[in-house]
Amino acid sequence: MHICFITSEFPKQGFPHGGVGTFVATLGKALVAQGVKVSVIGLNYINKEETENIEGIKVYRVVAKKQKGLQWYFNSRAIANKIKEVHGQNPIDVIETAELGLAFLPKIKKIKYIIRLHGGHHFFAEGENRGINPWKGFQEKRSFSKADGFIGVSEYVKNHTANYLSYHNKPVEIINLPISFEKFNPIQNIQSEKHSIVFVGTVCEKKGVRQLIQAFQIIKQKYFEANLYIYGRDWKFPDGKSYVSLLKETFNTKELENVFFKGTVLHDNLPEIYEKAHVCVFPSHIETQGLVAPEAMAMEKIVVFSETGPGPETIIPFETGLLCNPHDPKDIAEKIKWVFNHPEEAVKIAKQAREYALKKYNLSIIIDQNIEFYQSILK
Repeated sequence: MHICFITSEFPKQGFPHGGVGTFVATLGKALVAQGVKVSVIGLNYINKEETENIEGIKVYRVVAKKQKGLQWYFNSRAIANKIKEVHGQNPIDVIETAELGLAFLPKIKKIKYIIRLHGGHHFFAEGENRGINPWKGFQEKRSFSKADGFIGVSEYVKNHTANYLSYHNKPVEIINLPISFEKFNPIQNIQSEKHSIVFVGTVCEKKGVRQLIQAFQIIKQKYFEANLYIYGRDWKFPDGKSYVSLLKETFNTKELENVFFKGTVLHDNLPEIYEKAHVCVFPSHIETQGLVAPEAMAMEKIVVFSETGPGPETIIPFETGLLCNPHDPKDIAEKIKWVFNHPEEAVKIAKQAREYALKKYNLSIIIDQNIEFYQSILK
């Protein structure tokens, strides 16, 4: 079986990437270990065409086109040409992409096309408090009409997406994103920093960063030595202004005391970052599943996650973590203070969180679920 992922986010040294890239790398390496051929085709970060073999995954990076207004056409054609070339060398059985990925790709007979719901334009419209862009909305609808099957990374993303888009009576399977428990494993020789709060993710409004900083003002009234560490790439507005700059204008110097914007970090460095945290807090307004909460749980850390979206699928309150109202800084602060005030219960919950994550996000189980779904679509 030959699986080809269409994504421009596959990790490349020296360049930031998101959760989709991390997921494709993790799943791709596991598929290769099971004897499955894996290719990845996407746009390059630099003005050069490159081909790499990364732990058995053939990665093809094509040159991104710059023609204003027609980028979508020329980039789609470049990716389609590379798919045709790769398919001619080694027939592809399944092409997998995210929500928009199939909009302008011509279908090739005998190849099955799958969309994995990582969170598309329609899905995030509510969380970003915006309307549907007609052009992007058209692309997503066109893409969905071409798919032979869909994979939702949570029940929430499947159901929420269905409010906007049709699955056209095609198969839809729920398969969680996998976590590498070899990487995310408690580190015994690293001590956590008392009253340290860690956030990891894109620094933007929909991730709840502003409300987390507001909650931190309440925390500091009692725990004046507490620190808030914010790890992740800075989100940019259409005019180029950064979200971190907006936060620094919104909050004064005193309010930002003990708030540290750490910027982009390598995925390989996350285990140590989680390990040093007293509590990991991810108050996302909207999420598909997200990797950071399960990763931190796998590290045996206590997590405060959002009670909205897939939060209840990820955490059992006061058993495997805590859930908060991501729009209410007071509630976020109360959940963090509970962790600080109940050290013994927090340790117990953290241990249960790892056991829960081991069962729910186990790569060896999830890889089998993916292979079974691919095979069912091919039949």
